[in-house]
Amino acid sequence: MITAIGLIGCILFLIYGIKSGIFYSKEALEEFLSPFGIWAAVLFVFLQVVQVVIPILPGGISLLGGVLIFGPVMGFIYNYIGICIGSIIVFLIAKRYGNAVIDFLFKPKTREKYHRWVGHRRFDLFFALMIFSPAAPDDFLCYVAGTTKMSLSKFSTIIFIGKVLPIVIYSLGLEWIFRHVISVFA
Repeated sequence: MITAIGLIGCILFLIYGIKSGIFYSKEALEEFLSPFGIWAAVLFVFLQVVQVVIPILPGGISLLGGVLIFGPVMGFIYNYIGICIGSIIVFLIAKRYGNAVIDFLFKPKTREKYHRWVGHRRFDLFFALMIFSPAAPDDFLCYVAGTTKMSLSKFSTIIFIGKVLPIVIYSLGLEWIFRHVISVFA
């Protein structure tokens, strides 16, 4: 019951976020967060969690937002916390609901591409290598991992260690690109 209420809340917030532009615009996100003062960081972490649980946007957008709004160090920390929490929630959702949630959220092409790894005896190694990669479909793989025999502790260890490098690369790399693109047009 609590999971269903939480999922409904995430969906409603997602609809609001799309309509208000907070997922697409740095300015809209800053305007949305400014009334929250010190609670803005908590709200941003929550947005990151939602973004992982309901993966309709590329994660790089919100990673960039965190770095631009909070700076490279605090932006990284908030991104990391939100993405790790979201990844664990995703894993637990998949443990509970299995492939039905994956079938609902992801295209057949994506599912088929990684399906052969699910039953493979080296899935844990494959999963860890993919999580360390900045180009992997992390949210999808976290859902897939939840349908395997992988334990929550092994999953969490892989996430906590493996997410550091990709988040640093995305956060700082996108911030560098963004600043240089903006300087060209400024």
